[in-house]
Amino acid sequence: MTISQLFNIANLFVLPFWALMILLPNWKVTRQIMSSYLPFLVLAGVYLYLFITSITPENAQALSNPQLADIAKFFADETAAATGWIHFLVMDLFVGRWIYLEGQKTGIWTIHSLALCLFAGPLGLLSYILTDWINKTFFPKFQQTETVIVGEKAAS
Repeated sequence: MTISQLFNIANLFVLPFWALMILLPNWKVTRQIMSSYLPFLVLAGVYLYLFITSITPENAQALSNPQLADIAKFFADETAAATGWIHFLVMDLFVGRWIYLEGQKTGIWTIHSLALCLFAGPLGLLSYILTDWINKTFFPKFQQTETVIVGEKAAS
């Protein structure tokens, strides 16, 4: 399998998880799937393979004391770029999963934060943090009520 094929497969692999969290957040199957670490094991395995194949003695030396020019040169290699992209996929999905699970636990609406996290991970995290702060600051009673309702739905 080529690096390009692994890259494409990894991109497609994460989409069903994002779709479930964004489009069907309260579905029992979504909750079960997103409570699993299996997607991360698969992606981390691909990342490990690409990481090992992209590291050369020169790259290892450059990465041990990173300078911007060295990092740019490292990512000019197709395997290294795919490795970096898989890193983004894994971490963005992990953060998205955390946002999703927190939203399920607290009753906070997270669709906007998840969509942002899908396209720009740190912005999705910032969005969730701000949304959580706004809810806690301006709607504390609503959040407690929602948490109880979500918890009751999950139990049934």
